[in-house]
Amino acid sequence: MGITGTPTNVTQGSKTKGGIGESTLRPDGTLKVTGEFAYSSDMWHEDMLWGQTLRSTVAHAEIKSIDISEAVAMPGVYAVLTYDDLPAEMKNYGLELQDTPVLAHGKVRHHGEPVALVAADHPETARRAAAKIKIEYVELPLITDEASATAPDAVLVHEGRTDEYIHHVPHPNIVHRQPIIRGNADEAAKKADVIVKGEYTFGMQDQAFLGPESGLAVPSEDGGVELYVATQWLHSDLEQIAPVLGLPEEKVRMTLSGVGGAFGGREDISMQIHACLLALRTGKPVKIVYNRFESFFGHVHRHPAKLYYEHGATKDGKLTHMKCKIVLDGGAYASASPAVVGNASSLSVGPYVVDDVEIEAIALYSNNPPCGAMRGFGAVQACFAYEAQMDKLAAKLGMDPVEFRQLNAMEQGTIMPTGQPVDSPAPVAELLRRVKARPLPPEQQWIAAGEAADVRALPGGLSNTTHGEGVVRGVGYAVGIKNVGFSEGFDDYSTARVRMEVVGGEPVATVHTAMAEVGQGGVTVHAQIARTELGVTQVTIHPADTQVGSAGSTSASRQTYVTGGAVKNSCELVREKVLEIGRRKFGSYHPAWATAELLLEGGKVVTDGGEVLADLVDLLEDESVEVEAEWRHRPTVAFDKVTGQGNGHVQYSFAAHRAVVEVDTELGLVKVVELAVAQDVGKALNPLSVIGQIQGGTTQGLGVAVMEEIIVDPKTAKVRNPSFTDYLIPTILDTPTIPVDVLELADEHAPYGLRGIGEAPTLSSTPAVLAAIRNATGLELNRTPVRPEHLTGT
Repeated sequence: MGITGTPTNVTQGSKTKGGIGESTLRPDGTLKVTGEFAYSSDMWHEDMLWGQTLRSTVAHAEIKSIDISEAVAMPGVYAVLTYDDLPAEMKNYGLELQDTPVLAHGKVRHHGEPVALVAADHPETARRAAAKIKIEYVELPLITDEASATAPDAVLVHEGRTDEYIHHVPHPNIVHRQPIIRGNADEAAKKADVIVKGEYTFGMQDQAFLGPESGLAVPSEDGGVELYVATQWLHSDLEQIAPVLGLPEEKVRMTLSGVGGAFGGREDISMQIHACLLALRTGKPVKIVYNRFESFFGHVHRHPAKLYYEHGATKDGKLTHMKCKIVLDGGAYASASPAVVGNASSLSVGPYVVDDVEIEAIALYSNNPPCGAMRGFGAVQACFAYEAQMDKLAAKLGMDPVEFRQLNAMEQGTIMPTGQPVDSPAPVAELLRRVKARPLPPEQQWIAAGEAADVRALPGGLSNTTHGEGVVRGVGYAVGIKNVGFSEGFDDYSTARVRMEVVGGEPVATVHTAMAEVGQGGVTVHAQIARTELGVTQVTIHPADTQVGSAGSTSASRQTYVTGGAVKNSCELVREKVLEIGRRKFGSYHPAWATAELLLEGGKVVTDGGEVLADLVDLLEDESVEVEAEWRHRPTVAFDKVTGQGNGHVQYSFAAHRAVVEVDTELGLVKVVELAVAQDVGKALNPLSVIGQIQGGTTQGLGVAVMEEIIVDPKTAKVRNPSFTDYLIPTILDTPTIPVDVLELADEHAPYGLRGIGEAPTLSSTPAVLAAIRNATGLELNRTPVRPEHLTGT
């Protein structure tokens, strides 16, 4: 593994230990690996009650009656709530559209929709009480796919829509539609010597975070509530929670608790409102913790998709045009579907130069489980399809698949299909060159090992299904493009409060943001930024809460860029105030206070030549300096509703993969031997964390390639596999060697030149694995995940 490129020049704080560019240890790391870290599910309060949610057993039905009498009569039950008990006029919530009821009213729209709540003195009592609630349903026709959703006589999942998207969609069961038209695809197609078409299916993936949804709501003396919760976006939660409680936002005080992973699945509300309602009704603290079964119903998933692509190319390998239609199933409620549509459409061409395109992306309302944010956010599904197309074109032209991609690769200055220029490094061809140049792992290692062969190296692993019979190697490549930050005109900002003072005889900086630390390492980076900008060793990270301004969501690969940018900005403002104090106190003693460039290094004020002017302890004495400020990246604009034109994204990130697989073609078993990756990160603020993020994203892409899929029964729209017994995720035995090659090509528009990194590796790992399996088997394989029966034809 290595990091190469053009590092950003950093002078301020570059001599302070633990600053940016170092692989400093995570402050929560030891606690997590030793099992001592307190997650939200570990919270406890005296006199605490337990909350339980009753969920629908059918996917689409009218609610004729709800009988709670037996549940209310149970000893130990303190409250049973239904829709009729909601205290405020606002009874819905939602990230973009407020179309999701707090509790079902009149009908349920998906399997597992919340219908009633119970609070009791023991979790088992709450569970049994919920089971005693009797609901009479009258089932309604199901909407499960594009055909049933858009039929002229289709049942409407949501009647009477008045949202901003309804006037731009051809059917009320379409949440949002985004076309992108550039050039003339039909005319350009006439120049093509070869045209390939493909229809692709992408399965529904779960975020599969290990810490289930959980939180503790505590009623306060002023009639408000304090909520301790695992989430990705405290202030968005607050904006949705307060109206349905009938409370002003200042009476709903939120504090982030330990988060056991997120990947997009905690961006929506889950148990937050339910816990608060029960706490306010009973006057007691209420804790809700989902079990794994309920967790599958308690959060959104990745949109399953159907993708229809057409590409053309000249005989010398240049792309002529691209047409595509992307159909995303958003399920019963909108969640983040409109934004996912924007991403899927605007990134559907991939990291390639194509001047003439005709693109359409839509998200459906259906009675399937709600889908929303997940790592990659619409770009994952598109990458799976366009990379399959690249391989088909290369094969039809008789070209090497990597060389074909390099020939058409975008670079800095390329114009995106939306008309937006790529104004920072886009080393697509170089990333491909690096993964291809890496030595291949030895083939059929079990033969050379003889009797000492490890069965875990074979397809099927410890199941001991093969000793190498029928095993074929395959190699595949893929590259992807992902946007960074919120897009399409969203006011994407963050807030940081930074204080510097003397504590215990040394200067200490305190950083306070509302950023949700979900495992990405943001708290580590914030401390590194403070050390760099303020020249101090001791940095305290204040717990994230809503007593400081919003930090936005921990999603879209944005937190290091945006909240990191906010911390840097506030630190710079604090530094200037500290230097003003120094000039006031000591300016008459040395002319450098007025003439030199001054830095904070190692707890001292120094000139750029290294001369020490003052110790920060002497300078500050009993004074403290505090700044709270917002910081924004460059503005974006909404895509045109007809043409899709507009500078909708703030930054792009790129990653390429080479997958090496060994496939037992007789049994349909796949062993991924290696997943090599190269990625441009702009500037690695913490190199070890960067590599960890890239390897983690790669592993999630591997999962959806060969095993991960939520199975929804097409006849009932019910989830068939809501458990980690039946929904499989990669274990250490499934995860291959993941060598990482990191480039640092600075983006001059970003803090320190950094580039958001968390999502890009999730894109290209999936199509790389599929390409390798195709290479081994000769099969077309146009759906993911690949199962044994797809390889054996059984």
